[in-house]
Amino acid sequence: MRKTFITSVLFVLLSLSTAFSAPTICPEHFANGQAPDLINQKLSSKSKDICYSAFALKHSGITRTPLYAAEHLSIDSLSHAKGLKRSNKFYPDPNLFSSDRAELRHYARSGYDRGHVAPAGDMPSPGSKQECFTLANMIPQVPSVNRGVWEGVESSVRKLAKARGDLYIVTGPIYSGNSIQRIGGAVMVPTQTFKAVYDPSRNEAGAYLVDNVVGATVQIISIAELDKISGISVFPSINSQVKSNGMRLPEPKERKHRGGRS
Repeated sequence: MRKTFITSVLFVLLSLSTAFSAPTICPEHFANGQAPDLINQKLSSKSKDICYSAFALKHSGITRTPLYAAEHLSIDSLSHAKGLKRSNKFYPDPNLFSSDRAELRHYARSGYDRGHVAPAGDMPSPGSKQECFTLANMIPQVPSVNRGVWEGVESSVRKLAKARGDLYIVTGPIYSGNSIQRIGGAVMVPTQTFKAVYDPSRNEAGAYLVDNVVGATVQIISIAELDKISGISVFPSINSQVKSNGMRLPEPKERKHRGGRS
């Protein structure tokens, strides 16, 4: 009887553990091998984890965009990325049901760019460069943000990774408010975009936050602040003090709105 009771308790505990902490697939893309946790459980509805060769993402069938993309940047990976040509061939992701994914027609004549979450400039091989053009890795982004201030953020993070040698990055959209716009009647338009940075050698972390509006500027915030705003614990394996102490991230240079990144 006692053995049966203990077995039952263990079964319940294991079931609860599975419900709240699913195994991380492709751990190489995540800080300490641990994927971000969804604090806001509403975000988990119709979500799917997808692994690619140079990044991983959690995709939402509700927003038809990523909830986040995760990368491990190093001097070696960025040296391989240098000089690789952009694919510029966007495509709907075959890993997703058609009812959950973005299609090219959704973005057509929308007035929004197909903005990369895991950037093309980070990709270390022709194969990964092609993978990052999946629409599962895109968000509708205001052109002046995508081709201006956000490009400055991406460039600053790459420079920081080259200087420090080893960084983990989590990037994603935020949807705040009760009247979120959809393009093509399907793909939700984020109100903000974030890029979180963790330096494992110095045990420092911080994040960039940019509104998805014309004339947007960059905010630099702590991971603790970002977790509250996004509903996602982007680096669940790092301690609360590191999350609260904002990392001194470089101020990105403002880029003029230019073409070629949609």
